[in-house]
Amino acid sequence: MEDELLSEDDILLWSEKELHDAAKKNDMGKMQELIKKGVDVKAKNKIDRKALHWAAGAGNEQALCLLLDHDTDVDERDSFGMNALLLASWFGHLKILQILVSCGAKLNCENKDGLSMLHCAAQRGHITVLEFIMEDLEGICLDRADKAGKTALHLAAEHGQLEVVEFLIGMGCTHGLKDKEENTAVHLAAKRGHAEVLQKIMETGVDANERNVQQITPLHLAVFNNHTDVVRRLIDADCDLDVTDSRQQTALHIAAEHGWQDLAEIILMSGVNLNLTDKQGKTSLEVAARGNHVILVDMIIKADRFYKWERDNLTNEQESCVGRPLSFKQDHQPETQHLRSVLWSLATKHLCRGEWKILAQHWDFSDAHIRAIEQQWTGMKSYKEHGHRMLLVWLHGVVVAGENPIKTLYEGLVQISRADLAECIRQKANADTSSPKMCSTM
Repeated sequence: MEDELLSEDDILLWSEKELHDAAKKNDMGKMQELIKKGVDVKAKNKIDRKALHWAAGAGNEQALCLLLDHDTDVDERDSFGMNALLLASWFGHLKILQILVSCGAKLNCENKDGLSMLHCAAQRGHITVLEFIMEDLEGICLDRADKAGKTALHLAAEHGQLEVVEFLIGMGCTHGLKDKEENTAVHLAAKRGHAEVLQKIMETGVDANERNVQQITPLHLAVFNNHTDVVRRLIDADCDLDVTDSRQQTALHIAAEHGWQDLAEIILMSGVNLNLTDKQGKTSLEVAARGNHVILVDMIIKADRFYKWERDNLTNEQESCVGRPLSFKQDHQPETQHLRSVLWSLATKHLCRGEWKILAQHWDFSDAHIRAIEQQWTGMKSYKEHGHRMLLVWLHGVVVAGENPIKTLYEGLVQISRADLAECIRQKANADTSSPKMCSTM
């Protein structure tokens, strides 16, 4: 076969392509045969990559050494700005890197994005390569930034390279540097959901409330990307849960907007200001109601009522209940199953239109709570569902407060002039002798 171009849109001859393929495979016999025939070892393909690049990227030591006997230009870059040294760093080939350094490769090289060999190794998690670079080479700047302003720590955090993050911190990198978007490494770890990486960086004492150029904190990035474990760790690091973004939204606003119950639960359990409003003047409760996130609406109302009960009943010396075993999610406890059935019957079969709201007002549900519940529309008999939801929210508060639910329900029904229902409900509830907590001692 004649040695001709591979195709009209390529620039390599067949023999040159064979040399490239042999370099990738470390096929020494084929390479020696082609070199003996006079094939150009410096021939480049369409992306300006030559055989030396392929050997370095593949970690083929024998092929690399053979090519270095015929091609001493180790710093030539391909169309991405990657030379043999950067390719070896990117793919984690320590021995290749050592060979290239010994041949005089430039240590301060970078690709078109400004990535140095330190950046390449850090992003890809090649710890042994990093150790060689930092411990055996001179003149390496640990905090060198690429064209996006990212250091090796930024890239390691962004790509979840925990071992690299630990190494860089141990080597003394600067922890709180910002890239050109003013993101810290914490921002990048939070956005990608790398909880353990974020935890490790937070242990250095960096500020968890730093804002980037869009005025977004790491907490907002974690919430917006639904990373519950990251949010939990940021809360443990005492981040500000009431801080707002450029839309004046808190983290809870974002969770409410998307209907993310797990995230909302974590935030609500930590205690937040539920009165804060976004640029549209909406509280997180109103945002959840507007999105028809019914379960989340009820969770926020439960939390709001719980916060008020806590303020009214706990003295300064008493420890807050926030953070203790508690949940604002739907109740599925077997202990309350019978009473929940009673409440369902009450709401759907016995309470007349509007009576649930009178009962809610008696139990100090705010107008905002009632409006949020009423936002749900399931047809002309929506009030039945509204009443049931209100009763379950009420039950949550009664159980948390350690009150007698049957007694409290009885008194509430009497107060709204439904003594008939009160007596009926008491009899039905007391029929469940297996749940003494629900039985009235009146």
